[in-house]
Amino acid sequence: MTDIVDGLGRAAAYGALGLVLLVLGIVLVDVLTPGKLGRQIWEQRNRNAALVLSSALLGIGGIVFTSIWTTYEDFGKGLASTAAFGVLGLVMMAVAFLVVDLITPGRLGATLVDPEPHPAVWVTACCNLAVSAVVAASIA
Repeated sequence: MTDIVDGLGRAAAYGALGLVLLVLGIVLVDVLTPGKLGRQIWEQRNRNAALVLSSALLGIGGIVFTSIWTTYEDFGKGLASTAAFGVLGLVMMAVAFLVVDLITPGRLGATLVDPEPHPAVWVTACCNLAVSAVVAASIA
């Protein structure tokens, strides 16, 4: 029974950390795109904004999953590692966003929240997933 309680405690801690990282991902996408992201998605039903946010959340989820899956025996070290790799993933996605914005015409953030479908959304979403996959693969 102690193992179950211990496992539940660890799952709750990792779950809480995962939620914090996901919220940070939402904040990051909101900062990188003009307007309020919540309004863009839930009120204006902007599919472009939803796809970019979804890809960021999937990417962070993949990093957190990989970090937990390959976690250290020491619970504290595993939790710290998951936090560090999650934050690294967020930073790398932001850097990738800024690089794509720099090398493409116009303002990427404005393009991503345009109500009209745009191919740049798919490129940005794939970039989020690719960066996250690289970070997840680096976890050992």
